[in-house]
Amino acid sequence: MNRTYTARIRRVALTAAAGAVLAATVTACGSADGGGSASGGDSAASAKATAESSSGASQGSSDGGKTAGSSSEGGTSGKGGASSSGADSAPGGGKKGYGQACGANDLKFSARSETQAGGYILLSARAKPGVTCTIPSGLPSVSFGSKGIEASSAEQAVGPAVKLSGSTTAYAGVNPKTTNDNNGVEFTFLIAAIGTSDPNPASVSTGAVTVDKPIVTNWHTDPADAVPGDGTDN
Repeated sequence: MNRTYTARIRRVALTAAAGAVLAATVTACGSADGGGSASGGDSAASAKATAESSSGASQGSSDGGKTAGSSSEGGTSGKGGASSSGADSAPGGGKKGYGQACGANDLKFSARSETQAGGYILLSARAKPGVTCTIPSGLPSVSFGSKGIEASSAEQAVGPAVKLSGSTTAYAGVNPKTTNDNNGVEFTFLIAAIGTSDPNPASVSTGAVTVDKPIVTNWHTDPADAVPGDGTDN
């Protein structure tokens, strides 16, 4: 009887101990799971906050980039506007051929006889209305008659280029006869061109002149500088 009672007491004790162990295990697992869930929740919250922070920074960076781009575009637009304004205010703006080399067909020529230095022809050239052009540095191309009796240089060096526009006038002096004899051919006009390759030379009336070994000066803006001399050095 005592043995039976003692065995029963041991089984109850073992069962109670097993239940206690199981309860402790379940409690431990529940605590572990709960802790894991809390930890996971914290991690998720932290990840969400980090993502939102990253998204905000990215959006801010994007907005900043957009603002900088607009500023850059405004600068480009302003630069283009300034350039356009500069072009409009450039000298000679709106006039045909600003900066181009003059051709004879861009100019109006005239000639008159002068008595100074034994007599010579003063050749004048002025740009036609609406034309602005430059006579390049060098001698005028002047000749007489169909046989092309060409005038040679009356000066030691070529002069500077001359820009013509409006009332600005260029002058060249032509001595049609530099010899001291009775030889020569009479003409009533000369042929003027800007350089020997000018495709459109102009015929300029001079009145009757005797031509023999003619000479011509450079172009000058002052007619007093366009006196050719008698050509005794040629």
